[in-house]
Amino acid sequence: MNALKILKKLEDFRLLPFFVIISIIAGILIGKELGISEFQLTPPIDAIKQILSGTFTLTIPNALSLGVPVGLFLMIYPAMTNVRIEDIGNALKAKKQLAIVLLFNFAVAPFFMLLLANLFVGDPEFHMGVVLYGLAPCIAMVIVFTYLAKGNNALALVLVAFNSILQMILIPVYASLLIGNVNFDVFIVAESVILYLGIPLLFGVMTRKYCVKRYGEKEFENKFTPILSALSIIGLLFTLIVMFSLKGDVILETPGIILIIALPITIFFIIMFAVVYLVSWKLKLNYEDSVACAFNSTGRDFEIAIAIAITAFTPAVALATVVGPLIEVPVMLFLVWAAKNSKSKLFTEK
Repeated sequence: MNALKILKKLEDFRLLPFFVIISIIAGILIGKELGISEFQLTPPIDAIKQILSGTFTLTIPNALSLGVPVGLFLMIYPAMTNVRIEDIGNALKAKKQLAIVLLFNFAVAPFFMLLLANLFVGDPEFHMGVVLYGLAPCIAMVIVFTYLAKGNNALALVLVAFNSILQMILIPVYASLLIGNVNFDVFIVAESVILYLGIPLLFGVMTRKYCVKRYGEKEFENKFTPILSALSIIGLLFTLIVMFSLKGDVILETPGIILIIALPITIFFIIMFAVVYLVSWKLKLNYEDSVACAFNSTGRDFEIAIAIAITAFTPAVALATVVGPLIEVPVMLFLVWAAKNSKSKLFTEK
């Protein structure tokens, strides 16, 4: 019972900031101790392919490459158990919400990130990495932040699905327009959609269907929701440890470089979220839909950015894309807190 009370406080953001800071520090110290940035890391999708083919070798770099997808699964899977099939059907009819997200994701976000990179990043390679980070909308973690902010999970899932399809078509176009000729396998996007979205969705739907059938809707909400919420938070903290460990030594040795990259990315997240959230509010959307639209328009697809950077660019460009999620997760958690605290001020119950 005491453990459940603590986990409930984590969900309410009473202790979560403290545990986030501890996780970040732990990750940095682990990265420093092991010198992880010196390892040649296997891309997560390649590591999973090796496991399936029986050619995977358990080494520290290979184990670390699996850390992010494992952490993301633990984060996203609980949110997927909260999605009802009938809610997805209703979300598909949300034309206004879809229009907001598509407008900001594909007509505003890439060019806004380019503007911020031009203003704050002088180094050509870091500049390229920041622009690359802003190209594609997130296809996974925004569902978690919507879930933590008590937003519309079904709508977030539908919006992510549309983002996934469009970015497979538009990433090569934006990369060519904003960066130059970039050669990368477009199927990386499709594989990421399956890995970071499809698999958690499948397990989430199966879990909900089984538990509701056996225990009933009310019992499922009362008995399993607190446990699943705790699992999502544990996955979040684990992901933070893994991500910060990947560049822990670099962060300690060259903090100035990290700050240069972090500044435009932080400004991007805060302004994009605030603008979309307030636009949604002005357009008379409810809180749950406004939160879903704001997070879906703000989060960036760091998995794709890192994959492209590793395969098509220099290590300096890859460093900029890796710093992105290190900044994104803490800032997004702040935005979750800000959204929840603004609800009573901006939205009134009808």
